[in-house]
Amino acid sequence: MQFVIQGGKPLQGEVAIGGAKNGAFPLMAAALLTGQSTTLHNIPDIADIRNMIELVTALGVEVSFANHTLKIHARQLTSHELKRDISKRLRASIELTAPVLVRLGKVVFPHPGGCVIGERPIDLFLDGYQKMGAISSVIEEMHELSMERPKAITFVFPSMSTTATMCLMMLGTIADGTTTLINCACEPEISMLADFLNQAGANVSGAGSPTITIEGIEKYPDREIAFSNIPDRVETGSFLFLAAATKGHLTLTHTNPSHQAVVLDLLARMGVTTTITADTIEIFPPDVMKAVSVKTHEYPGFATDLQSPLIIALTQANGKSIVHETVFEGRMFWLEDLKRMGAHVMILDTHRGSIEGPSKLKGKELKSPDLRAGMAYIIAGLVAKGKTTIHDVEIIDRGYEGIEEKLKALGADIKRVS
Repeated sequence: MQFVIQGGKPLQGEVAIGGAKNGAFPLMAAALLTGQSTTLHNIPDIADIRNMIELVTALGVEVSFANHTLKIHARQLTSHELKRDISKRLRASIELTAPVLVRLGKVVFPHPGGCVIGERPIDLFLDGYQKMGAISSVIEEMHELSMERPKAITFVFPSMSTTATMCLMMLGTIADGTTTLINCACEPEISMLADFLNQAGANVSGAGSPTITIEGIEKYPDREIAFSNIPDRVETGSFLFLAAATKGHLTLTHTNPSHQAVVLDLLARMGVTTTITADTIEIFPPDVMKAVSVKTHEYPGFATDLQSPLIIALTQANGKSIVHETVFEGRMFWLEDLKRMGAHVMILDTHRGSIEGPSKLKGKELKSPDLRAGMAYIIAGLVAKGKTTIHDVEIIDRGYEGIEEKLKALGADIKRVS
């Protein structure tokens, strides 16, 4: 599939932000952990969620999904093995290892996949699982973990990891004693997961801070749970930078501005004006944008997933910017395509890129290298003069629901063709 974009169209209007992709995954995993009948609201209808549903269903779980509401009945699991083909292309599949290990005492899974954006090891997971009592082996490229009841531990993460924090937090809820996790990731999705677990009967405190304490329980009570996913931080940021790059006037609804503090501050330093309410952000077309330099960082710092949309906005800013990618080492290579479009950009090394603007972009034929760079290509195509064709848009579908329909409603000339 391809997107064909005729750039240069003014964009204005309202766009509703969907539920968090990276929030839905741990909620689905936690539903398996508790075994309770769970209804999850505000779940995005995207390819990665459909893949996760297939993985969960293959474990023997009853699942229904319609109108952004996901119902999960996980009272019985019938398999301890994650499907190899899906798991190898979905990084979030590893989040299912904690509940399956707890419920069945064993889990078998391949090395998880996802976007090709640099090294993504699972050493932290294995180290934490082993310290909590798991026995680990690798047989024919499949990881096997077995465990009786998890042991309560104090575990220090040598580096912050959102997914590893979530997995060890889930294990800690049914460990015998008090588990303390130190140097935890602090993303809103982690706080939300703790809220869900506590509603289900767990005792988690400190989520959203570097130290999380979990008082283990014997088992989760049998109850029905209804819970709402938070808005997607990355989709929100993507549309903010899209508006800045295209000099659009947009109002983002169904979002959480408190999760965008760093992004909104950055836009202000670029000379972009915004106004916010409890759940909306209005962004106004800037007369002139100023260059800024940025380092990506774990939350509450500037998100690595917003690095590429930001770079497109910086191509339209006055001056020289340096973007330093500190999380993944493979996220700058797409700048060569941006250079072909006429951008004054340079890859300084595997972690840093230089952008000098403003640049007049010209439409080109491109291929999505990963989810977030694919979204950046869409923004570049909307800015550029002429036609831009983006191939492999299925990669973009993994994280953005109905992106072309949302953009058309704002005045963009974009169509999907096979």
